[in-house]
Amino acid sequence: MTSTIKPRSPEELRQAVEWALNDGTTLDVRGQGSKIALGKPMECGQVLDLSGLSGIVDYAPEELVVTLRAGTPISDVEALLAQRNQMLAFEPPDLGPLLGREAGQGTLVGAVMGNLAGPRRLSAGAARDHLLGFSGVNGRGEIFKSGGKVMKNVTGYDLSKLLAGSWGTLAVLDQVSVKVLPAPDQTRTLLLMGLDDAAAVTAMCAALGSPHDISGAAHLPGKTALRIEGVAPSVEARLRALRELLADSGARMEELGTLESRVFWREVRDVAPLKAAPDTIVWKISCPPTEGPAIVARIKAQRPAAEAFYDWSGGLIWLALPASTDADHTIVRGAIGAKGGHATLIRASQQVRAAVPVFQPQPAALAALAARVKESFDPKRLFNPGRMG
Repeated sequence: MTSTIKPRSPEELRQAVEWALNDGTTLDVRGQGSKIALGKPMECGQVLDLSGLSGIVDYAPEELVVTLRAGTPISDVEALLAQRNQMLAFEPPDLGPLLGREAGQGTLVGAVMGNLAGPRRLSAGAARDHLLGFSGVNGRGEIFKSGGKVMKNVTGYDLSKLLAGSWGTLAVLDQVSVKVLPAPDQTRTLLLMGLDDAAAVTAMCAALGSPHDISGAAHLPGKTALRIEGVAPSVEARLRALRELLADSGARMEELGTLESRVFWREVRDVAPLKAAPDTIVWKISCPPTEGPAIVARIKAQRPAAEAFYDWSGGLIWLALPASTDADHTIVRGAIGAKGGHATLIRASQQVRAAVPVFQPQPAALAALAARVKESFDPKRLFNPGRMG
């Protein structure tokens, strides 16, 4: 049985990595472990548990920045920010329930390391755009820092952008600083009922191309949702204008108030509308928004039982497929087509994840570049070996 190392200070973390480096022991790096079932299965010598490095280091609401330890749950951060009517604008999703874990266990650092963002990515950007700075330990046992606590603090290579999306394979972080933003006074959602996929994407793209400042655009079976946020007079004016803009869409229009909207978009964020059975395969497909309906149609032509919904104005597809030994990865990736995109296997059994590429295979030149980056940060392959394939 794999044993666990649980450092409780940055120095203990450095010592743990240094020991692993000298001993030749690989490390399964975890925060709270909520996303351990995402990625290739790993066989590591030790679990490096970062949950002992938890808590808020500094919160400066006037400066719109919070600094926290690596094992701090997102729920703790959100509760703190809510006291000052602020938020994590990129809406990090809680994928715990989708992956068979309890809700509320994910860490903010885990979301950043996966570059995970919810519906507001359209207007606020990805997780990497909110990471201001960090400190951690690389695979040589060296403590290093990057960035700081303000925007535009990068000189030279932006390591924050590099580590976001690395899934803990390049370095182990002990502390991060992230940008926060004021929470909106009011949130309203315009629902367009009865549009098919192609018409829904057309409507969402029209809304996003308008001056009405849409902060969320999703299409679920039977309804298309457009979110508007801000102060009440502005929200009301933009809703009226949006109704006029989409009057010829052929859809019946309804509205959700602030409380209903918050519940609705939280469910979209956490992939709850998929309602997939526990053994169902779940894919996340990123693509040009206008290509989304065609991609889903090509998949359904071969797998009629497939279920899907769209976020990011159609640029993000959440797809559920019946269980299979290969996750139908050739069908899913083959459906993307020549206009670009990538598919990530979010949920499948350990056996399936071991047998197929979980992350989109990289072109040879990009794979060679990624290998050189890995060699620079973690030459002995200590951290999460094999998780990304």
